[in-house]
Amino acid sequence: MAQPEFYLQPLAAAIAVACSSAVWANLPEDQMANMPIQTLAPIVVTAHQGNDANGLIVRADPKQPIQPVPATDGADYLQSIMGFSAIKNGGTNSDVTFRGMFGSRIKVLADGSENLGACPNRMDAPTSYISPESYDQISVIKGPQTVQYANTGSAATVIFERQKPELSTEKPYLGQASVLIGSFGRLDHNLETAVGDETKYIRLNANRSVSDSYKDGNGDTVPSDWERWNADLAFGWTPDEDTWVELTAGKADGDAVYAGRSMDGSQFARESLGLRIEKKNVTDVIKKIEAQVNYSYNDHIMDNYSLRTPPLVEMTHGNMTMLMPDPMSMQVTRRTLNSRIAVTSEWEKLQLIAGIDSQMNKHGGSMTSFSMPSMNTEFSTNMKFQSYGAFGELAYQLSDDYKLVTGARIDQVEVDAFALNDERKETLLSGFIRLENQHPEHDAQTYIGLGYVERIPDYWELFSAKHGNTGMPVPAFNDVENEKTLQLDMGYQHSHGNFSSWASAYAGLINDYILMSYHDHSGMSGMNHGKTAGAKNIDATIAGAEAGIGYQFTDSIQADVSTMYAWGKNTTDGKPLPQIAPLEARVNLRYVQEKYTLGALWRVVNSQNRISLDQGNIVGYDMDKSAGFGTVSLNGTYHLREGVDLSAGIDNVLDKTYKEHLNKSGSAGFGFAEDEQFNNIGRNYWARISMKF
Repeated sequence: MAQPEFYLQPLAAAIAVACSSAVWANLPEDQMANMPIQTLAPIVVTAHQGNDANGLIVRADPKQPIQPVPATDGADYLQSIMGFSAIKNGGTNSDVTFRGMFGSRIKVLADGSENLGACPNRMDAPTSYISPESYDQISVIKGPQTVQYANTGSAATVIFERQKPELSTEKPYLGQASVLIGSFGRLDHNLETAVGDETKYIRLNANRSVSDSYKDGNGDTVPSDWERWNADLAFGWTPDEDTWVELTAGKADGDAVYAGRSMDGSQFARESLGLRIEKKNVTDVIKKIEAQVNYSYNDHIMDNYSLRTPPLVEMTHGNMTMLMPDPMSMQVTRRTLNSRIAVTSEWEKLQLIAGIDSQMNKHGGSMTSFSMPSMNTEFSTNMKFQSYGAFGELAYQLSDDYKLVTGARIDQVEVDAFALNDERKETLLSGFIRLENQHPEHDAQTYIGLGYVERIPDYWELFSAKHGNTGMPVPAFNDVENEKTLQLDMGYQHSHGNFSSWASAYAGLINDYILMSYHDHSGMSGMNHGKTAGAKNIDATIAGAEAGIGYQFTDSIQADVSTMYAWGKNTTDGKPLPQIAPLEARVNLRYVQEKYTLGALWRVVNSQNRISLDQGNIVGYDMDKSAGFGTVSLNGTYHLREGVDLSAGIDNVLDKTYKEHLNKSGSAGFGFAEDEQFNNIGRNYWARISMKF
């Protein structure tokens, strides 16, 4: 997998600087309408504003390049959206946080279906199986402001969507291909193509990404190489303009070296099948019926020997004691079956979306130790999860300016723990009410909503925790209460002349918040330098906001500033909530011409002094206060010809040595000291060419 490092030569570097572009900000609709969209160079995405549903929903185009370097997985792309941060393991497969919340509090869907990872330590987070460029749109619904999906996320609902290709006998094909090359052996290939006509099509999404380990600003190598590929095939049938049937199938695999873990991911195999049916305009009242069923199988292997040198342990043989390699591996799998049916009805000023859904998944695993065969376990199923839910979401147009949206759902959840010979059954309730206001004469929109969510502890909190509220050294299966969140969300967006602004704010009360505390448990070897996680319930208060302002100085020069801040307090113990990223701001400047764009991004991150030592989530915990930092990046695009665009960038131009607050501690096997976090990437060059046809 080793490749020669790619460094731009001085001339190429100068070209990249000359072609660099800055920011993404919403332009007024009248200006957008008059812009020559077909000939204008695309803009590298560096910040996202609230641009739909009064700022409540953020929509992004994952086919656009982003800075830092275009994304390898779903977590990479989400970090370009204000409010998101990530717990990094190395160069890829981070685990996202949103507004300081983590895990199943963030609902991640791909084409309306959830694909859960299998690793008990979330080495294969749900976003690690998502290649963002193969999707057409990303939607982020902030807070508990929708009930349309099973086991609703309390922090956010994230949807990666593919759209039906628009084909005809006049143009029976379309597609997009791109190649990216960058520092440290980074090489990506992406292909999307569809062939068909008005009634049928076949679509292929395929991609491959590979990289060597990167170097930080000090020139030190951080173990982080990876290789991954995805292939998804879809067969579609549209017998008329109101009917859509699609059958999908996919496979993927990869491997990744993790600087922040004592094992690497040597296999991330995915298989999937799906069927979607959509019927529009059924009657004058029933506007749409949609149904889908999706199956996914994740087969993940982690080990400490195939991608790194295994650690040494003392072995005694007779009177002799010697150091011997200690290779270990673990295989874990999860099979997930999701199904959903929803009906959209409209009566004059009323719109109702109602439906039912279900999810069933099984988790299993095995372990192999070559030096200690007594630890070996054969593959077996250790958990079965099933849920059934019903929901309804009602929108009522009160007047030309005001709309009321409300919804409720109920979920019946059952979890069987085969290894413990135990089961857990729960009934979960969730709902919200929201008032939306539009002022067309002022080009302004506002919203305010109150949402409530009940969340059962997820697989990682039930099975990976070594103890629960009682402190006993057993899984927290029946010892941790359901989490209950009541949250107020509000926001606005406004545009007047050359000036625009937006903000989204929230405040919430969480009863029985599930907190992970890390301890050195005698006789237990954990993944974090001997520390293992225990789950307990506390009460918490959270608050924060994302906001931005933009100004168009001339027809060519634009700028915007965006910021995000999350705050949380453990009110039970009088301590800060852990694992919350610090205050961050992004300053963007760009110069836009018909054929090219130039610009810069200045990212400024504050220090984080609000920590709770050795507390966090199933992936990370607070180790120390963190220092602030700032990085400057350049990027740009050039429109070569119709359908062909070149993008280039330099991340961390000043080659600064820094680390994110949420980075994991480096593995002792790579020479890191205990609780020493690894650094982020240093100066990084990249260039990407894309072609639409």
